[in-house]
Order: sequence, then C-alpha cells, then structure tokens
Amino acid sequence: MPTASADDIDILAKAKRALAGDYVPNDNEEYMSEPQLDYFRRLLSAWKRAILDSSADTLQNLQEGPIREPDLNDRASSETDWGIELRTRDRQRKLIAKIDSALRRIEEGEYGYCEVTGEPIGLGRLIARPIATMTVEAQEAHERREKVSRDD
Repeated sequence: MPTASADDIDILAKAKRALAGDYVPNDNEEYMSEPQLDYFRRLLSAWKRAILDSSADTLQNLQEGPIREPDLNDRASSETDWGIELRTRDRQRKLIAKIDSALRRIEEGEYGYCEVTGEPIGLGRLIARPIATMTVEAQEAHERREKVSRDD
C-alpha cells in the first residue's frame, strides 16, 4: 500500500497528465499572467476532483461491510490496512482545504506570492507543489523556527 505522501504525489501526477498537451507555464512570460493563473486553477481543480474520486472509492469499500476475516492474523492485517487508508483519506481531506485556499488566492489575486515576504514563489515550486504559500527561503526559515520551538 503506498504511503500517504506517495499517494498525494501520484494523484497530483495524474492531474498533471490530465492537462497534458495543454499550455504549461514558463519563465519567458509575465509572472502570474492570466494563462498561468488559468493553468493553476485547472490543475488544482483536477487534483481536488481526483482526491474526491479516490475518497468516494474508499467510502464505497467501507460501506460494503465490516472486515470478516476468519483468521485473526488476517483480520488484524486488514484492520491495519484500513487504518492506514483512513489516515490517508484524513490527510487528503486536509489537502483539499489547502487546495480550496489556493483556488481562493487565485480569485483574490494573491496566488503565486509568498504570504510572508510578498515575493514571487516561482513557477518551478508552484508546478511541483501548487498549494505552496511561501518561497523556499521563507519555508526553510519557518521550519527552522518550528524546530527551535519544539526543541525548547
């Protein structure tokens, strides 16, 4: 069974393939131009749709009934698998909130700019992680502060 982050990456890759052949943002154009914003809007919407479709499959499997493995070891293994699946779906539920936030930032004209510094996040980072809200430098500083506060 894939890990939650691997599952998220796979779903994002599928969303990107769904847009294949279409326009892809590049550094030779104005940053956060209308075609770029439209690309990210469509990518985020496709990503969200793929997550929701995957969640519907999980819900359908859960509704089919409880685990009825006769062997206790098989039952324990199945229950562990379901626990992992449910944690993955919870993680994706939180991811949908971040996707919705990114879509809202597109509509408000704030998408693509760091929420800390106001600097452009960069196309490469946004293509890799469309929900990014900070530049790499701001994210690293944020993570350093978090680590220091956890160590205290």
